[in-house]
Amino acid sequence: MKPWVTLARRKVLDHAPYLTVEMHTVRLPDGRVIPDWPWVITPDFVTIVAETVEGRFLCFRQTKYALKRPSLAMVGGFIEPGEPPRTAARRELLEETGHTAATWTSLGRYVVDGNRGAGTAYFFLAREARLRRPPTGGDLEEQELLFLTRKEMQQALEKNKFRSLTWASIVALALNRLGR
Repeated sequence: MKPWVTLARRKVLDHAPYLTVEMHTVRLPDGRVIPDWPWVITPDFVTIVAETVEGRFLCFRQTKYALKRPSLAMVGGFIEPGEPPRTAARRELLEETGHTAATWTSLGRYVVDGNRGAGTAYFFLAREARLRRPPTGGDLEEQELLFLTRKEMQQALEKNKFRSLTWASIVALALNRLGR
């Protein structure tokens, strides 16, 4: 299969670094041209499922603007310009929870929206996590750090307690990987 080809692009909204919207002119594999294809640019980010040396999983109970009510959430954040994703994941785990982890496994790289872009998510499983210092996160939302068992993580996933698709996806991927 042939890919779509971007023929031209113009910026229609610029709230960098958090959001830019472009209109692209694209040519489809069959030769048709679409003159106004919206393209969303947001920062790439990391999300981490971290398991402690005691076998507990670090997650937060928090709110996010779009969710309207509390949710379970995983550790994560934006990748800084020029920062490798694994380095960003280590930094976010330490900043948000005060933990470091001995073993890191990539769970994949995923485009957020296959048609509109919206950034790329890099998922990681961090194991053998240990508390090294107090968290220094400073995120906008209030967060309560929780330590859940594998069974509690599975039940939370099944009961839609991870109210963001990003969090539900990485938890499912991590539990699947650990189940092997």
